[in-house]
Amino acid sequence: MSANTEATGQQPSATHDAVKDSAFLRACRREPVPHTPVWFMRQAGRSLPEYLKVREGIPMLESCMRPELVAEITMQPVRRHKVDAAIYFSDIVVPLKAIGIDLDIKPGVGPVVANPIRDRADLARLRDLTPDDVWYVTEAMGLLTAELGATPLIGFAGAPFTLASYLVEGGPSRNHEHTKALMYGDPQLWADLLDRLADITAAFLKVQIEAGASAVQLFDSWVGALSPADYRRSVMPASRKVFRAVEAYGVPRIHFGVGTGELLGLMGEAGADVVGVDWRVPLDEAARRVGPGKALQGNIDPAVLFSTPEAIETKAREVLDAASALEGHVFNLGHGVLPTTDPDTLTRLVDYVHTRTAR
Repeated sequence: MSANTEATGQQPSATHDAVKDSAFLRACRREPVPHTPVWFMRQAGRSLPEYLKVREGIPMLESCMRPELVAEITMQPVRRHKVDAAIYFSDIVVPLKAIGIDLDIKPGVGPVVANPIRDRADLARLRDLTPDDVWYVTEAMGLLTAELGATPLIGFAGAPFTLASYLVEGGPSRNHEHTKALMYGDPQLWADLLDRLADITAAFLKVQIEAGASAVQLFDSWVGALSPADYRRSVMPASRKVFRAVEAYGVPRIHFGVGTGELLGLMGEAGADVVGVDWRVPLDEAARRVGPGKALQGNIDPAVLFSTPEAIETKAREVLDAASALEGHVFNLGHGVLPTTDPDTLTRLVDYVHTRTAR
């Protein structure tokens, strides 16, 4: 099946205008909003019983390649929680799988690469990504934009550093020994690897934007393992290349990493319009580190959601108070929804933020 024969994600002008005027996109553009918009990383997935039901017996990567299933999973939290944006259901390794990398997502472990990339000859395995490689993304996004109406759809991809970490380590890593050994020991090969991944990532984001994504988020989940000097020298050029590649589309570009308090300014400098902040740095301090001209996203600790309703509201109020002087703020968790989170807690949190911040 070719992407050329599937839905394009193009929307009627009235719907397009409503999406563009949504609270989420207005906050990303640092414009006045009717209320602080809310969405949650990993909102489409493991915490929802309806997700577990439709995914039963279907491997993760296969579920990412079934357009009707992707559309259903993406819509579930929008229907249940009334969040201000949907995030496309996928995984950061999907574009790598699409170009032929032998990998799988093992339950309880994460992405596992059969033959890790360790030398220059391995670069040849990273071919260009074409729209036909991910035809199911175009089709799923067409289904979604038709159903979402005025609710924006966020596309996403893994950042070059995090993808490189999986490829070099062969799977998740606590210390990134092989990754750092390559980065320090063969800086030219490392730069070529990240540059190749930047092209693949940019191509994947372009497919999503052209299919109807109203914003995109670049996840650099593991980059908090680096110092600012290493980030600037060995990572920023590739991340900047990705952001520049999609700049002409005019959609907000969000950049998020975990444990990146020391990197926040650099992550904004790489080209993001919105910088995601985990729970370790208060948003007012994060704004100081990032500097003017950027919106922020975040940043309540996901573990707080296991506490009492009163404690959750207190923590949410602290986040909102810290964000009160920001140029733009999108309320989110400081990382993804944890699998055993009570979905009703998320629904109540959305309502609390909307109610408290109503203009």
